[in-house]
Amino acid sequence: MKKLFRRGGPLLAAAMLSICLNAQQHAPSAQDLAKRVDQHYNQLHSLRAGFAESYRGLGIQRSESGTLLLLKPGRMRWEYSSPAGKLFLLDGKYAWFYTRGDPQVQRILSKQLDDLRSPLRFLLGHTQLAKELNHLTLASASNGRFTLTGQPKGQEARVARLSLTVTADGTITAIEIEETDGALTHFTFTGEQPNAAIPAQAFHFTPPPGVPVLDALPPV
Repeated sequence: MKKLFRRGGPLLAAAMLSICLNAQQHAPSAQDLAKRVDQHYNQLHSLRAGFAESYRGLGIQRSESGTLLLLKPGRMRWEYSSPAGKLFLLDGKYAWFYTRGDPQVQRILSKQLDDLRSPLRFLLGHTQLAKELNHLTLASASNGRFTLTGQPKGQEARVARLSLTVTADGTITAIEIEETDGALTHFTFTGEQPNAAIPAQAFHFTPPPGVPVLDALPPV
């Protein structure tokens, strides 16, 4: 047994070293993987995916889920199945917020919006990650995936960290946003359907009869 160990030890060590070196040679850099994400989403004109959203902060915890629809340019629909009837929609000009049974619909110009769902422009293919995120870093994640982490430019006062879990080909499977007050929002995406047939009408919101529309004030 001792002889086998002595013979196998150096061979095993050499094999492990070779595996590690090979993995390092094939692991992308943060810049390279960011480019793959850009390329993956820049070529899309639409996207359908399931999402799960969790929030923890300020003594509050909640978990929600539903379907996400994206259509270029600038249209986004988060339709919640849990809680049922909740909707967040960007129609290209306005952002609309409504939950079934609410006494009013909230509306705000999309350019004035301060919502953590709206800056997810990488899903619309309208950005270059390496230019949008300061201090971009890369780490290994489970199942052969990677985590790209950075600080979104222009959101220093609110967002401390944004992390994207991505596959080697640049598909985003999760997004985590840590705010400066410690609140944590996590999105997981499943069943991505690139270039799904989505009618433009899906991004048109008509308030329910008798429900007034309140124009929300922009963030201070």
